[in-house]
Amino acid sequence: MSIRPTRPAPLAALPAQVHTLIVGTGFAGLAAAHKILTEKTSSDVVLIERAADVGGTWRDNTYPGAACDVPSNLYSFSFAPSPAWTHNYARQPEIFDYLKSVADSHGMRERTVFDCELLSARWDSETSRWNVETSQGTTSAQVLVAATGTLSNPSFPDVPGIGDFTGTMFHSATWDHGFDPAGKRIAVVGTGASAIQFVPELADPAEHLTVFQRTPAWIIPRLERPIGALERRLYKVLPPTQKIARGALYAYREGYVVALAKFTFLLPLFKLVAQGQLRRQVSDPVLRKKLTPGFTIGCKRMLLSNTWLRTLSRPDVDLVDTGMSAMTAEGVVDGNGVEHKVDAVVFGTGFTATEPPVAQVLHGADGRSLAESWNGSPSAYRGTSVNGFPNLFLMYGPNTNLGHSSIVYMLESQANYINSAIAQMSDRKLSSIDVTRRAQEAYNDDIDEQLTDTVWNAGGCSSWYFDRKGRNSVMWPTFTWEFRKLLRTTDLGDFELRRGAPAAQPRESESA
Repeated sequence: MSIRPTRPAPLAALPAQVHTLIVGTGFAGLAAAHKILTEKTSSDVVLIERAADVGGTWRDNTYPGAACDVPSNLYSFSFAPSPAWTHNYARQPEIFDYLKSVADSHGMRERTVFDCELLSARWDSETSRWNVETSQGTTSAQVLVAATGTLSNPSFPDVPGIGDFTGTMFHSATWDHGFDPAGKRIAVVGTGASAIQFVPELADPAEHLTVFQRTPAWIIPRLERPIGALERRLYKVLPPTQKIARGALYAYREGYVVALAKFTFLLPLFKLVAQGQLRRQVSDPVLRKKLTPGFTIGCKRMLLSNTWLRTLSRPDVDLVDTGMSAMTAEGVVDGNGVEHKVDAVVFGTGFTATEPPVAQVLHGADGRSLAESWNGSPSAYRGTSVNGFPNLFLMYGPNTNLGHSSIVYMLESQANYINSAIAQMSDRKLSSIDVTRRAQEAYNDDIDEQLTDTVWNAGGCSSWYFDRKGRNSVMWPTFTWEFRKLLRTTDLGDFELRRGAPAAQPRESESA
């Protein structure tokens, strides 16, 4: 008697042709695949993943203390609520396990080719297909979905001597778990969302920490709590209770937009909360001044922590507020030219959000790469379609990031849009669709106008939201429900249409 494996087997090889090819298996890729498969829009869907398992950023970012800053009941798929969360702000291992379970239980793992990295994708106007080269061979796809994420390529500072350091050096996104911090002098470069989580974890074992800060962040309390067995049982036995909890969280978080984007004069209320915590946790007035931002709260993402400020107040932790200017064989040089000798350097310097690496390998109708087409300033129609790149859909594309709520909600909205486009292509027997330049520019002009008076544009900070051209090509300017309404269906009136061979495999309901 054979025993059925608990985990479905992935695809053994990349097929020579596929209708819909999805690149990436984090939240974005799984959302797109689920929608297309559930609606039976196409029966021929394949995912490729450069790593050995699903999970995206929650597979890769394994640094100590890694957790989400959006509540678990909201930072999860609407089609796959989990009654098993043990904290209202889930830790990285739980989120990774959740994504693996979603892939296993919703038929995505058996459609995935792992250890398969996208090397190049070129649009062929004659065949109306994407010719795709990967580390496991080539394939041809009618529709290409780039679900590689915005926060996937670690960013390192460009400073002299970075290659001269002889100690241990790594980025938080590629944490070296073979490194033992016990008794070490450690420099941490960066004070963003990752650093505020792993620095408190390093402080106890390390002999000494030196934290290099360019700009302080506004820190507000992290109102976290464990989710007890009784509450988890209630969610499991009565699923509507978790749905109600999710709805309440959504409404509460959506209210942040009122202050961040609509009535910014309300933001001092948030500032009072942040200042109160700073006063309680940092008694030294000199250190407190170093940790007080000079920009409007919310201009950069408000960071949630109960331990960051306390950690910086420890006698074995130093905060250098002049940033880093260089590295030597033995340490880090600060902005005043002082060398700090250390055994290890950990970079918490974020990601190349406005220069996603996937844009360099996607080549459109004119042969140019997406990066060349963007020329340093990403833009897309509804954050998903780009003129000159037919049948290409971006997940977590330009101007879809949030400062208040769950990106998963935005990704599911994009999945609706992509599914609608594929369905209409099939019904109307279209071989390709390409958003017009006019529609794309009009859409982005409207986004830019909406962003003008938001705190992200007018709050007086320099953030990773701004690209090389000085445009905020990252943030969504208003309520998330407006994005969902906008992407509920795809208006092909804004596209150039090419008729020809059916753009989709027969729908399963039609071919049965």
